[in-house]
Amino acid sequence: MKILHSMRKIPGGLMIGPLLLGVLVNTFCPAFLDIGSFSSYLWKTGAMPILAFFMFCTGAQITVKQAGEPVVKGVVLTVVKVGLGAVIGVTVNKLCGPAGLFGILPLAIVAALANSNGGLYAALAGEFGDSTDVGAVSILSTNDGPFFTMVAFGLTGLADIPFMLLVGAILPILVGCVMGNLDGELREWLAPAVNISIPFFAFPLGSALNLGQLVKAGAPGIILGVLCTVITGFGGYFAMKLMHSKHPQVGAAIGTSAGNSVATPAALAAADPRLFDAATSATAQVAAAIMVTAILCPLLVSWLDRVEKRRASPSAALQTN
Repeated sequence: MKILHSMRKIPGGLMIGPLLLGVLVNTFCPAFLDIGSFSSYLWKTGAMPILAFFMFCTGAQITVKQAGEPVVKGVVLTVVKVGLGAVIGVTVNKLCGPAGLFGILPLAIVAALANSNGGLYAALAGEFGDSTDVGAVSILSTNDGPFFTMVAFGLTGLADIPFMLLVGAILPILVGCVMGNLDGELREWLAPAVNISIPFFAFPLGSALNLGQLVKAGAPGIILGVLCTVITGFGGYFAMKLMHSKHPQVGAAIGTSAGNSVATPAALAAADPRLFDAATSATAQVAAAIMVTAILCPLLVSWLDRVEKRRASPSAALQTN
């Protein structure tokens, strides 16, 4: 059986596959998760330690030697992605309260919109852009994980996040970044662990849900995914247009929700127990958004690529004449 091959054929499959498997187990045989000892640690309660390991390994892949255009592009795209997610999520919370808009929770909005799928961005940048676009992922990767969502909720008072918890959220990334830049061999050694660890924190996150919750969160999750691609995708595209980027269509590749963003609601709830009830529904909504954006974002970038090429054609024709 080619299990790994099958998971990789699904958009975000390394995250979504184990997540859904955890949901199924918790729905139909939840007692299995309560066996105890290492079994329960691995399949029910182990998400946060494994996610911390994932963040350390991700940090180790961020290089500080990147300079010039890739850094500028990465910073701009990161500001657009995180800024839009934070502003929209906080605004919805202020206007509509914790219940959100059309059933979409503010916690889910920030978690989904502020995190981008770095792997998918790099793939799209490689296909539709150049090396400077691909290099931007080294900066864009900093929005992986719950840190920026914690900052947005903490600074606006929407959650009671102690400062040291914010420090604790980003410290694994920073330490990993330092270690990876001090030792390139260490960075390469840790690189495979980024993808390897994803299924292991995805399953226990899924085991906190059941099918009833996912069905209930289905429509808002789909809407959230569409909004994420449209709002942040076009946000990145127009930001690159303003920068006169050679391939502005690549900016739309930030219109995704990172696979590990599904862990953000749980991380926020761990920091502020008042968010515990919202975190369960928000996790389901973000999980749906991940799948939707993984399908829609490549379509958006491809369409914008055709638009840009049509616009460039008359100019190219005039230059030859």
